[in-house]
Amino acid sequence: MICQVVDAAKEALVTHGAGLSSVRFICGTQDIHKDLEKKIAAFHGREDAILFPSCFDANAGIFETLLTAEDAVISDELNHASIIDGIRLCKAQKYKYKHRDIADLTAQLEASKNARMRMIVTDGVFSMDGNVAPLKEICDLAEKYNALVFIDECHATGFFGKTGRGTEEFLNVVGRVDIINSTLGKAMGGASGGYTTGPQAVIDLLRQRARPYLFSNTLAPAVVGASSKAFDILQRDTSLCQTVASNTTHFRERMTKAGFTILGDKHHPICPVWLGDARLASEFADAMLKKGIYVIGFSFPVVPKGKARIRVQISASHTREQLDRAVDAFIEVGRSLKVIA
Repeated sequence: MICQVVDAAKEALVTHGAGLSSVRFICGTQDIHKDLEKKIAAFHGREDAILFPSCFDANAGIFETLLTAEDAVISDELNHASIIDGIRLCKAQKYKYKHRDIADLTAQLEASKNARMRMIVTDGVFSMDGNVAPLKEICDLAEKYNALVFIDECHATGFFGKTGRGTEEFLNVVGRVDIINSTLGKAMGGASGGYTTGPQAVIDLLRQRARPYLFSNTLAPAVVGASSKAFDILQRDTSLCQTVASNTTHFRERMTKAGFTILGDKHHPICPVWLGDARLASEFADAMLKKGIYVIGFSFPVVPKGKARIRVQISASHTREQLDRAVDAFIEVGRSLKVIA
């Protein structure tokens, strides 16, 4: 699979060049850019899609474009930094609800009832904890209060859900989300790039007004070629998603049995190993590297103080033997550092 993606990148490099030295609306749009946008929209079952240099840029462009001072944006308190920064750029009234707390979201919807338009904003999956937004309940509230729903799917697209279509597929609410932002920098090519997909009117407006789109160079052809091939592979081989799910279950079950606390949804391949102390997380990661296992300790300011962890990410390319080797190393280091008995 990796070779196919790399070969597609090489082919695009040869046929379409290293880069276009331009933004999209001048001379930065090639046939492959348009084709990839069509693939993304079809993959998500939306009307259209627009490419950005990264999902950070997609998040930076959307709220300022769509929301005015008469509108309100209601955001989960643990949303990704790019969402927070994007919301800061817009003039909308800003409300924040407690993490995945439907009662508090309801209260914020009531508090913002005088706004012209309201947008509920959440990560589909929260990257530091691996937990999943209560999307069905959010969509139910959005319908009740006539609000839009926006989700960031960077930690779901391509591997979460039966066919890799993310949180809405996993929770069986396909089509109820209004706008999806996601990345090409993880499962779908792994290089860079992001996108927004949704109603035609939204995408048309973003093409005219989204500043990161208008004033950033277009995605390099090699990146477009690689990501396009990743979508092709996923469309024809959804067994990759089942492999991720199976690997995730195996890793989580073995680690939990060994005595570790694993955060997040049991079905999600982001598997944060809870440690608490920042120095301990750093020492643990260093000891793992000496055993040939590369993991990173996460501590403040990436996560709150006192909530350090090692975030493990499971993929379809991991073999069962590799996973067992990693777990064995975790157990050995965990015992030496008195994390587990």
